[in-house]
Amino acid sequence: MASVTNRTCRGPAGDVPVRVYVPTSEPGPRPVLVYFHGGGWVIGDIESHDATVRALAAASGATIVSVDYRLAPEHPFPAAVDDCMAAVRWVAEPSTAAELGLDPARIAVGGDSAGGNLAAVVAQQLRDTGPPLRFQLLVYPATDMHFSHSSIDENADGYFLTKADMTWFRGHYCANEDWTDPRMSPLLASDDAVWGVAPALVITAEYDPLRDEGEAYAAKLAAAGVDAKTSRYDCVIHGFFSMGDLVPEGKAAIDEAAEALRAALR
Repeated sequence: MASVTNRTCRGPAGDVPVRVYVPTSEPGPRPVLVYFHGGGWVIGDIESHDATVRALAAASGATIVSVDYRLAPEHPFPAAVDDCMAAVRWVAEPSTAAELGLDPARIAVGGDSAGGNLAAVVAQQLRDTGPPLRFQLLVYPATDMHFSHSSIDENADGYFLTKADMTWFRGHYCANEDWTDPRMSPLLASDDAVWGVAPALVITAEYDPLRDEGEAYAAKLAAAGVDAKTSRYDCVIHGFFSMGDLVPEGKAAIDEAAEALRAALR
């Protein structure tokens, strides 16, 4: 990285920590990906995803702003959504863009697992209000809190992330909420709500409880006329996107995501 700096942005409940990764010393303005880490809305942070974000920034050439949104159960739904929305709006502010050398007309959102859920939700929520987004990178996203798709049972145990884990995470994030709320379950948004959202790449893993709901969300976007691509990686588990040093599929997925970002943000 040319530079890595810790900053804060204004959030609805105080400052939200962010880390800004600049992969090149070339002068701006540069495209930017606002990234939301995974961890079931309960665990994970900027540090847990530092290596993944560095790899993605280096491969794509985009500046990445990694967001340390508030976690449940201390801060249940919709705290994480609110913080992520605030971070994207902060990145798009003229003063922020000028200071960080960013192009506010070339913004993407992305994340893995719970972060993929948040990126999908943010893309829906910002469609009408802006700032406009060029792209959304959804890596094995959680999209339906009902856990009703086949893969949640097919891959319920033995593949790192389990169905019991997801139930536990959901119980901390939104125990007493209506799971049909599209800010929790973006797959359950109306067809009208997803029409015109940013183009998407949805990456899934064969042995992942969340596989089918991620692919169903990509199909929903495509049915609404959104340019949405699904890329399933066979023989790997949830979390492989951050395992590039261990499995070749992890490196291949980073490269695919980076290529998609370059194309969308050029």
